[in-house]
Amino acid sequence: MARILIVDDSSVVRLKLRKLLEKFQHDVIESPNGAAGVKNFRLMKPDLVTMDINMPEMGGIDAVREIISKHPAAKIIMISSAAEEDGIVTAVKYGARGYILKPFDDARVMQVINRVLSE
Repeated sequence: MARILIVDDSSVVRLKLRKLLEKFQHDVIESPNGAAGVKNFRLMKPDLVTMDINMPEMGGIDAVREIISKHPAAKIIMISSAAEEDGIVTAVKYGARGYILKPFDDARVMQVINRVLSE
């Protein structure tokens, strides 16, 4: 069981991920944007973060950069649409450890999460 922070401005995506992760006994924290995600990372010390790219207040790339600058070992997975491919590449350059394309299927999500958690 891991503590996982979901950072996404879509409540539908957060709910879908929450249900999937809780099915595998993970403890889930949610944040609706990058600024809240950075704050919750600092306060809750999750084992892994799933991060959207385009969000209000602070986007995922800036949030990844901020989290990694203070916590270089943070495990962050980007979840975004194929249209945001440049953002995925940038986020990986800043320290994200993987990505999942939307729309995602449950098996792919768990495969990537399990791989990154085991690193």
